[in-house]
Amino acid sequence: MLWAGELVFTAPLDRRGLLKALAATTALLAAGPLKALPAEATTVLGTWNTQSLEAFADTLIPGQRRYAGDLAIAGAVTGPGAVQAGALQVLTSPQLPLAPWLPGIAGLLNTRALAWAATHLLFLSPTRPAFVGLPFSHRTALVTGLFDPDDPDRPVWQVLALMVGLAFDTAAHQPTTAALANDHPGLAWIGFPAPDADGLWRFPEHSYNRPLADLHPHTTASGSPA
Repeated sequence: MLWAGELVFTAPLDRRGLLKALAATTALLAAGPLKALPAEATTVLGTWNTQSLEAFADTLIPGQRRYAGDLAIAGAVTGPGAVQAGALQVLTSPQLPLAPWLPGIAGLLNTRALAWAATHLLFLSPTRPAFVGLPFSHRTALVTGLFDPDDPDRPVWQVLALMVGLAFDTAAHQPTTAALANDHPGLAWIGFPAPDADGLWRFPEHSYNRPLADLHPHTTASGSPA
């Protein structure tokens, strides 16, 4: 289809290959932190796909617009959201096998947005991606439906949502000490504490100001059960 002066081909996704990539991505995310990424890492996606994925991230964890005319961020709230927290840097991490699939996922998201607009009689400007063109309330309603148990592409959106959450809640694409030093918006929002002077976290106080259970008398010095 001809869209915004660009010829866009929407080829069907190889869902078996995509599911393998999603499974591998989930395993790698569980294995440990990602490496820090250069700021230009998202440029390989192109403006169209970047805006689509940023709009998806902003729908999950909204933030304020970065500049006048920011299309991807709806500006539904004040303060930084997932995009400012580095959601795209996490999605495009070279350590993860998902990056080659992101243009196809963005295309799938926009296809769903076109269908949504048609059924809700919404006009979408041809100068921006379909999902980006949806009002925020419709973005939210559409994304909510993507997680329906009957949705065939639910695993795709679940993994993307996990990565968006990790970007905001843990700064997964940066060392934690560097993220705190750079005032990472997600860590600042949740009040993540600074480390001790030697760069280590020890948390001497219990989160509920009391132990959750008495120490078993046979616990070894390392903290393991006897």
